[in-house]
Amino acid sequence: MAKFIFITGASSGFGEATAKLFAEKDFGLVLMARREQKLNELVRKLPKQTETHILVADVRDQSAVASAVASLPNHVVKNLSILINNAGLAVGKGSIDHGLIDDWDRMVDTNLKGLLYVSKSIIPILKANGSGHIVNVASIAGKEVYPGGNVYCATKHAVDALSRSMRIDLVNHKIKVTNLAPGAAETEFSIVRFKGDEKKAKSVYSGYDPLVAKDIAETLWFVCSRPQHVNVNDLTLMATAQASAAVFAD
Repeated sequence: MAKFIFITGASSGFGEATAKLFAEKDFGLVLMARREQKLNELVRKLPKQTETHILVADVRDQSAVASAVASLPNHVVKNLSILINNAGLAVGKGSIDHGLIDDWDRMVDTNLKGLLYVSKSIIPILKANGSGHIVNVASIAGKEVYPGGNVYCATKHAVDALSRSMRIDLVNHKIKVTNLAPGAAETEFSIVRFKGDEKKAKSVYSGYDPLVAKDIAETLWFVCSRPQHVNVNDLTLMATAQASAAVFAD
C-alpha cells in the first residue's frame, strides 16, 4: 500500500509542484485547497495510477478542515505519513499604519490559524500511525523583516516558532518537524499580494532568476526522503541572486 502525503494549498504554486513530484515517487495524495476546479485540473495532470483524494476546504475554517479530514477513507488515514502545511499568502504591502484590517485577518487566519487547524486534525493520525513528518512552509520573512512586510513577516515568524515548538512537542512520537523558509519564488504569490496587479507582481522578479515552484518541490522531496533517524529541522532556500529578504544582485 502506498504512503500518502497531505498537502494544503495544493491547487497552485508550491503545492501543485509538490503533488506532481510526490506522485512520480509513487505516493498517494490528499490535496486540500479552496478552488475545486483547480484541484480537478491538477488531478488530470497526474499519473493515472496515482490515488488522489481532493478536499475542498479553506484552512481558515476549522470545522470544514476537521470534516474534510474525517471524510478520508480508512486506508488513507492508516497510511498517511507526511503533512505539508503549504497554504499561505501575503496580502498588501506598505506601512503598518496604512494596513487594511481585512488583509491582516486573511494573513493571520491563513498563515497561522490555518496551519494550526490542519495540524490539530492530522497530528493524532500520525501519532496513531507510529511516526510521520510535518513540514511547515514558512518564508525568509520568518527569519528577517523588510519594509512593508510587517504583518506577513509576523505570521511567518510565528510559523518559524511553531515549527520549533512542534518539534519539541512531537519528538517522543517519532514525528519529524521541518521548517522550510523559501526566499523570492515566482508563483501566484505576488499576484495575490498585489490583488491581481500582474504588472506590479511581475516587477518583483525583474532582473534576476527567482526560485520557481519546482525548486521548492524538489527541496521538500529531499527533506522528506531522509532516513528515519535524520530530521532537517530548518532549511532556508533562496535564489543565487538573493542575499537576504531585501538584497538582490544588481
